[in-house]
Amino acid sequence: MKKMGMVLLALVLMMQVCLAEGVDVYVSITNCAGEIVLAHEKIAVSDSDGDGVISIHDALACAHAEKYEGSDGYLAEQTEYGMSLVRLWGEENNGSFGYYLNHASAWSLMDAVQEGDHVKAYAYTDLDTWSDTYCYFDADEMMIAAGEETTLKLNAAAFDAAWNPVVMPVAGACLVVDGVESEFVTDENGCVTLKLEQPGVYVISAKSSEQVLVAPVCIVTVN
Repeated sequence: MKKMGMVLLALVLMMQVCLAEGVDVYVSITNCAGEIVLAHEKIAVSDSDGDGVISIHDALACAHAEKYEGSDGYLAEQTEYGMSLVRLWGEENNGSFGYYLNHASAWSLMDAVQEGDHVKAYAYTDLDTWSDTYCYFDADEMMIAAGEETTLKLNAAAFDAAWNPVVMPVAGACLVVDGVESEFVTDENGCVTLKLEQPGVYVISAKSSEQVLVAPVCIVTVN
């Protein structure tokens, strides 16, 4: 019993150290115009609200504190539905926001995050039929050589007839490279072969004429 008590104490101390030091989380944000304003940025996240958990809420608060110009970029409040997003990147959007953790639908802003997790928050752009479709590449970041071909797959989060979460390929989507539409288009399996000739760091996204896509993000470093 004494040994178990020592183990529990050690775990508590480790948790306190982690909360004090924080964790590094990658954060992406798209605004009301569907534009990527934060692309897979590495953010040092601490327990900003002091509730004993490092959460999605903390990740977004810390991301705004570090990257947003001004103090009024982010706001979350307790509502009848729990902690709710009110303002994202300076826009309130009638409270119409979504967020995912590691490309899976999160239950709450208070869901815990861990080292290396990816938080994606976005504003809905279709406020009539709510057709915005969350999508993501099979890689959040990659490194390739100049002129080297590489393949990305674009997936969409969806639900089956029983409302179970499923993943569907996104066909016919045009890749957007640093904000400019390219000639690269996904096939029926959501796959596309990409080749970049010049060294640099590129933000790869996608758009579709058939669907309202929540802009996916992949950071490609070309050597």
